[in-house]
Amino acid sequence: MSLKTRLMLLILGLPMLLLALLVGTALTLEDRQRQAALRDELTRGVELVAPALAEAARQGDEPGLMRLGDGLLALPHVQALRLQDGQGATLLERGRIRDLPAPADHDGIQLREHEHRWLLYAPLGVGEPILAWLVLDIDTTPLLLTRYRHLAIGGLALMLAGLLLFLAAYATLRWLSQPLEDATRALDRLSFGVVPEPLATPPTPELAGLARRVNALAAHMDRAREEMQSQIEQATDELQESMETIEVQNIELDIAHRRALEANRVKSEFLANMSHEIRTPLNGIVGFCRLLGRSQLEPRQQEWLDQVQRACDNLLMLVNDVLDFSKLEAGRVALERLPLDMVGLVDEVLGLQAPLAQQKGLQLLGLVYDDVPADLDGDPLRIRQVLTNLVNNALKFTHQGEVIVRVMLEQAETSRVVLRVSVSDTGMGLNEEARRHLFQAFHQADISHPREFGGTGLGLAICRQLVEQMGGQIDVESTPGRGSTFSFTLPLPGSAENERTPELSLDGDVVGIEESHTPTRRALMHLMTRWGACATPLAKVESDTAPALVVAGLNSDDLEEARLARWRGRLEGLGCPALLLVNASPPDLPTLPLPHGGEVLGKPVSRSALADAVSRHLVAAPRALPVAAQDPSPAASARLLVVDDSDANRLLLSELLAGLGLPVAQVASGEDALSLAHDRDFDLVLMDIRMAGMDGVETTRALRCLGGGWRRTPIIAVTAHVQGEQHQMLRDNGLDDVLIKPLQPQRLARLLEEYLGIVLPHQDATSEPAAHLDTPGEEGQELAVVDLDLGARLAGGRESLARELLATLADSLSHTEQAIRDAIAHDNEVALLDALHALNGACRYCGTPRLGLLAETLETRLRSRGMSAVAPLLPDLYTAMDELRAWQADQPSSTTKAMANASSSDSDR
Repeated sequence: MSLKTRLMLLILGLPMLLLALLVGTALTLEDRQRQAALRDELTRGVELVAPALAEAARQGDEPGLMRLGDGLLALPHVQALRLQDGQGATLLERGRIRDLPAPADHDGIQLREHEHRWLLYAPLGVGEPILAWLVLDIDTTPLLLTRYRHLAIGGLALMLAGLLLFLAAYATLRWLSQPLEDATRALDRLSFGVVPEPLATPPTPELAGLARRVNALAAHMDRAREEMQSQIEQATDELQESMETIEVQNIELDIAHRRALEANRVKSEFLANMSHEIRTPLNGIVGFCRLLGRSQLEPRQQEWLDQVQRACDNLLMLVNDVLDFSKLEAGRVALERLPLDMVGLVDEVLGLQAPLAQQKGLQLLGLVYDDVPADLDGDPLRIRQVLTNLVNNALKFTHQGEVIVRVMLEQAETSRVVLRVSVSDTGMGLNEEARRHLFQAFHQADISHPREFGGTGLGLAICRQLVEQMGGQIDVESTPGRGSTFSFTLPLPGSAENERTPELSLDGDVVGIEESHTPTRRALMHLMTRWGACATPLAKVESDTAPALVVAGLNSDDLEEARLARWRGRLEGLGCPALLLVNASPPDLPTLPLPHGGEVLGKPVSRSALADAVSRHLVAAPRALPVAAQDPSPAASARLLVVDDSDANRLLLSELLAGLGLPVAQVASGEDALSLAHDRDFDLVLMDIRMAGMDGVETTRALRCLGGGWRRTPIIAVTAHVQGEQHQMLRDNGLDDVLIKPLQPQRLARLLEEYLGIVLPHQDATSEPAAHLDTPGEEGQELAVVDLDLGARLAGGRESLARELLATLADSLSHTEQAIRDAIAHDNEVALLDALHALNGACRYCGTPRLGLLAETLETRLRSRGMSAVAPLLPDLYTAMDELRAWQADQPSSTTKAMANASSSDSDR
């Protein structure tokens, strides 16, 4: 609210409010006084006439009543009267009066008010009953008119007073606000930079002080404006001089910039030409040194030649770095887009750097993760250059330990993937200051490094520019004294859906692994498992059963004569081929006798070379589950529970365990297992994971919730489709281990030994001769419809069991096919996965290569890419089912009958 409004309210509003209250109070009191006077006058008049009226009424004197009534009508504002007896009969009536009952009480004169009319009741006579009643009708309209008239007069008086007060308030406000408005206008002009006229001094001290201060401010602003104008003029003159100087300097800088660009171009061309000119004779020197090294030389000459060779290699490396740096600086490096295989590229780089690692006794390992796609596009030459530089630096600055190259998938999009490539070492490490300047040209971590390790400091700068040109970023993490990890991202065109296919497909053969270097051992175990073998530590395999192949790593300490002698004894007693991976160069590889076949390979071994060696020496022979000894141990009385919704799977597990003398109970669902667990305890449970109703995970959690011994009972997952991260998920849900379909008897025997303490001696399985039957429609196919040899191996070396499993699978195909077709028709992905998973699990136990491959491929596609990826292979699946049913129909009836008898005789063990 403004000051003017407040003053107006104070000067005008408050007096007007007081006057209005005063006038209203006076009018109200005057109106009440007139009404009271009227009541008194009427009451006195009636009291004076009442005795006479009573006497005239008693005597029936009508003329007297008329005379007295006329006298009452003469009273002020009386409009009518009525005289009635006690029974309500009218004795006299002058005018018109409303019919109202007489008052019930007789206590004197009574007055009733209704709007602007009054009714006065007066009893005539003394005692009871009342002789008569006098009723007067009084009109108070004149009183109301008098009140309105006085209100109008009071309103006029208030309006006049308000007008006078408004004039007084306006004059007062004008007298007070005019100096303030003048000061406001003066300040507004000052705000726009205009000096106003001096303000007149008002008579009041307060306003006079305000005017003086405004005048002083205006004078000060005027002086400041003049000073600022003077400074602006001076600064403008100085700026003009500076601009002229800058213009001259810009011209000089432009000339110098052009000269620098020309000098840089000439320098780059000179470096490129000189690098080429130096490399031409240097290549000849290197070539002739190599030719000379093949001739017969004396030891000292060979030593001199080695020194020349090393000097030439260092010089060639420096020349290459200078040439690459000059090309990058000149922007003349063009990236190519060619097919790229990261596995082969990493193996190639490690193979070139292997001599340095072998010379220093370092473990050199390349790990390309399984999710890295096989089909990628990129520039193999530049990626190899970056990787070679990083690996060479890691080996150069590492004196003991390891250098590991990892390639993993960091991000996947529709047609583009981002790989993360890291090179980690256990070398000297870097401090924070060295890391900040590491990727600068001609800079190394320490001033002594060029003298100790050589190099120009261009390698990492070249790597950074190449990685950034390919769209990635390079970084380093390091701890002094503990090693460094160089990593860079690599965006490449390609699809993550193109899964890398395994180089080999083994049939679950046992491969013994011995390697002291933990990362290398884990890599070998994973690789053999991915290829389908059963990879197990060699010490454990030697105590259990004879392996099909041994892969062992030898370090420099193992090349001593004493350890070599011990290895010769171990190789003699293995009874299988052996692949020895030695961390040494080819001339230094030991000459170890391999009585059962095998090879000696130098580390690091490429994946393709290892796959070739395994395929050459691994002979997969049928091996059955070892049978129990004649004197079973006390642990042989352990009770086993098999939970699987497939008849074939339960039959095979029962047959494989039949020779052990262990009681085996079978149930077909998780609900049945939970019901049976309330009544009986078991020492080991083989649990199928994907079942209708309660799956294996839900059943396991329910069994664990039973408490008691079920909290500690080993529960082994039996599944045909499990990935690396799912192992941990199964363990988190209460499962103790995983048994992969198709079941390997040796693996099952190790689980029995590990969890039940049942140690079984190894014996060669006696299997029935496997007949090679011609199968209809197999000619010209890549995979056979039925392979009885494979089936016999999967059935523990028993052909009769293999045939029985085939018959069970063939009988269930109609139901499976209908379930698949229904799931496709209703677009039910869960039902389709259940049907394919059950079919895949059943095929893992049978010798049906074609159907098994299709079932596994369909399940994998459905899990990874959805139902759209399944449709193209469904016709092949239906064809494979028809072929298997046709093969089963062509078998002799006696065989079918025997299998039916065998199936009917199977009982709950």
